[in-house]
Amino acid sequence: MTDTEDLRRRTAELLAAHPPATTERLAFLRARFDAGLAWVHFPEGLGGLDAPRALQAVVDAELDAAGAPGNDPGRIGIGLGMAAPTILRFGTDEQKQRFLRPLWTGEEVWCQLFSEPGAGSDLAALGTRAVRDGDRWVVDGQKVWTSSAHLARWAILIARTDPDLPKHRGISYFVCDMTDPGVEVRPLRQITGEAEFNEVFLTAVTIPDAHRLGEVGEGWRVAQTTLMNERVAIGGARMPREGGMIGVAADDWRTRPELRTHDLHQRLLKLWVESEVARLTGERLRQQLTKGQPGPEGSGMKLAFARLAQEISGWEVEFLAEDGLTYDDWTLRRPEGVDFTGRQAGYRYLRAKGNSIEGGTSEVLLNIVAERVLGLPPEPRTDKDVAWKDLPR
Repeated sequence: MTDTEDLRRRTAELLAAHPPATTERLAFLRARFDAGLAWVHFPEGLGGLDAPRALQAVVDAELDAAGAPGNDPGRIGIGLGMAAPTILRFGTDEQKQRFLRPLWTGEEVWCQLFSEPGAGSDLAALGTRAVRDGDRWVVDGQKVWTSSAHLARWAILIARTDPDLPKHRGISYFVCDMTDPGVEVRPLRQITGEAEFNEVFLTAVTIPDAHRLGEVGEGWRVAQTTLMNERVAIGGARMPREGGMIGVAADDWRTRPELRTHDLHQRLLKLWVESEVARLTGERLRQQLTKGQPGPEGSGMKLAFARLAQEISGWEVEFLAEDGLTYDDWTLRRPEGVDFTGRQAGYRYLRAKGNSIEGGTSEVLLNIVAERVLGLPPEPRTDKDVAWKDLPR
């Protein structure tokens, strides 16, 4: 049984064999993965040791203290938080061996080809088609709001494989090579001036059947694992007290006493308390995760994250007055990540507007919480038993 002392011993052995000061970054990350210290709750041979998830903090603390390099989770978050758990649960042994190591080390960036122009909130209505041709699939369609598509080597993709079935039942799940012919990535410029999102056009893209995750027609069930992990990844990241945007707002308050008013003070106190409640709730959710797969509760965390980010950034812009309206650069850029704490207040305010859309709109997540967490009656749906091809569009 792997315990705290065993993990410390293994970490010390890794550091002794690969001193961070003299070992090239990628070589160290590969060695860490092979030692089972990448994500300790994964199986042996796949970057883990079949240990309790909570013990990952032991490894991370030891490596941080030694100055070991990280794998830049902000850049490869989709792979870590969404693709990896899905591959682990539904992938074949060959798929796990092929994809998980370079995913964790950051050698291969992943993106998520789910949303479409006509299937965002109602994702199951997607129209991208995958038609079987022997031992491969030919895919045609369009995806949108794809983070990191301009950086990605691989994508997790859901496509319709049987239009004669109701919309939730005729979908299959694939791994798509973003370097293949027929894949075109175009930037989507946001209100911040940047283009961290993309639209992706798929024209006669061939995907081998060996890159299918799960059974044919079971893609919606596989996608639920991705979506539940996505919402935990977005809304449930571990933070210290006053971490994230509330910490920036609190620092503004402490360093700019000349801007303080009673009303702004009361609002900041309310936001601080709500942020702390969300942080502690996230910690409880992570403890629950040590016992199994994430459930619909992650939708509640993502809801809280989006609301607080928008309210805190709005408070900050108002508090800073004319300084809150300044903005450093409107140049079209294609960044590798999102920085909610290192940029100006104006950037945070504009970027937070997308938090209630990305990763599932707040309206959709409210329905999930109502129906799957609180057990309230579901909304009436008249299309559940209608073939997708017969749905009005």
